[in-house]
Amino acid sequence: MTAFLNVTASLTGRRWTGPDPAADRLAEAMAQTTRLPLPLCRILAARGVAPEDAPAYLAPLLRDLMPDPLTLKDMGTAADRLVRAVSRGDRIAVFADYDVDGGSSAALLLTWLRAFGIEATLYIPDRIDEGYGPNVPAMTSLAAAHDLILCVDCGTLSHEPVAAAKGADVVILDHHLALETLPPALAVVNPNRQDEDGTLAHLCAAGVVFLLLVEANRRLRAAGRQGPDLMAMLDLVALATVADVAPLVGLNRAFVRQGLKVMARRDRPGLRALADVARMDQAPTPYALGFLLGPRVNAGGRIGQADLGARLLATADEMEAARLAALLDQLNTDRREITEAVRAEALAQAESRGLDAPLVWAAADGWHPGVVGIVAARLKEAANRPAVVIGFEGEEGKGSARSVPGIDLGAAIQRLAAEGMIVKGGGHKMAAGLSLTRAQLEPAMARLSELLARQGAGAGGPRDLRIDSLLMTGAATVALVEEIENAGPFGAAAPAPRFAFASAQVSARRIGDSHLKLSVSDGSGPALDAIAFGAFDGPLGPALENPGHRRFHLAGKLELNHWNGRTRVQLRLDDAAPA
Repeated sequence: MTAFLNVTASLTGRRWTGPDPAADRLAEAMAQTTRLPLPLCRILAARGVAPEDAPAYLAPLLRDLMPDPLTLKDMGTAADRLVRAVSRGDRIAVFADYDVDGGSSAALLLTWLRAFGIEATLYIPDRIDEGYGPNVPAMTSLAAAHDLILCVDCGTLSHEPVAAAKGADVVILDHHLALETLPPALAVVNPNRQDEDGTLAHLCAAGVVFLLLVEANRRLRAAGRQGPDLMAMLDLVALATVADVAPLVGLNRAFVRQGLKVMARRDRPGLRALADVARMDQAPTPYALGFLLGPRVNAGGRIGQADLGARLLATADEMEAARLAALLDQLNTDRREITEAVRAEALAQAESRGLDAPLVWAAADGWHPGVVGIVAARLKEAANRPAVVIGFEGEEGKGSARSVPGIDLGAAIQRLAAEGMIVKGGGHKMAAGLSLTRAQLEPAMARLSELLARQGAGAGGPRDLRIDSLLMTGAATVALVEEIENAGPFGAAAPAPRFAFASAQVSARRIGDSHLKLSVSDGSGPALDAIAFGAFDGPLGPALENPGHRRFHLAGKLELNHWNGRTRVQLRLDDAAPA
């Protein structure tokens, strides 16, 4: 493949690859047919959108994309049991995972139940002491004091703990990959059950919970009762979908699009308080959900008290929201320091092993289990390979894994567990967790690398950077970016388009310790503002801070920057290369 703009080794060591000529021809034909801007048509063509479907794609309606919840197996049973619990005033417990998806799912249920005067018990296991998912002591205790236990974002593989919940009904609402045999729950609602058709496999747990509440409301209406306004809860679904890196396609795309509008109203005390401590001064975006709000919600489950995030999202009390948001903000600061220490060690270890294998991995004693997932994501980004990071405490190791598009990491790790090569493991396509002994480490990583290679991991260049389109700085207008944003929201499986700007003059100044603010011009119009976050953590900062008369090819994503009542286009710089 010919390198785009002949960039075979950029400042960060990557080869730039450009759009397929056939896709370019489709985009040009779409632009002629629809009169939409060519850069936007290139995005739509890359997404496989036909010209006649472009208007509907650019304005997705939830009602057009919502499935009948009953297409999911056990949904009717789950909805009946939930409605019966509300009607009888049953004692209800919500057992949730400690991440954003689990916390958002729990908050959805707690908020919905509160509308009927029911204060459900929230139980989130401690990451270190209890680990992921239901455990026998917790389920036994909850069953003794409750009539119904709702397990969200967990439970699909918890056969023994579910069986231990004697005297209570258990309903599982999950999206993690299932085995052939399901746990003995009253209902297991999971689009990734092996007997599902996979149509809704892209949903996160909060999406599954939302569909349950849609069906429960429908049954309440049939009985002459009114359920809560579910559209007002889509901010939680959007947050979970983005933070859990669920593919932003189909129903998920509509969830996030509508959820961002709900979040912009700032009605939910917890999210409002969290946005304030995160200093979010603009309308919410997928980036804000994934990198500002999500990490703070997660911080309690990673290094603090596991239920803080869910409590923040569910609270209706302004004072409690402010207190919890401040606490999570501080925990997130602490988490960043721990993460950076582990990241540096893990990257050095992985680089010494080589970043061109099908799997990149690192393991060491004392790495905090709450940050190994974040570090795995950083390794994945550095190598463009699936990555696993494992922290050992004695002979027992707990790890997290992150994948790249097209590689089903969860299925591969589940196969390791079935083969007895690890103690346990599971997840979904893009993320998974595992536990193993020190003796299992090397054989398990070798086997996992083999399984991932069969799926094509490692086939591409380890440092390729995909460019969607070439653009002149004068063409990067507010109107164009607004048009492009109509093709969003952007995220997993629907990445924001990356534009290249050829042979541009650059002036730059350092901001803080590691960031770089730039002004970019190729002579085609006004200069374009650009920002390179973390530039001095790598080679971009030193190379671009004092460019002199040298020109550079630049690559990054366009965004709108609102400041002091003005809106300007800004390039979020990903890479650069000498022209």
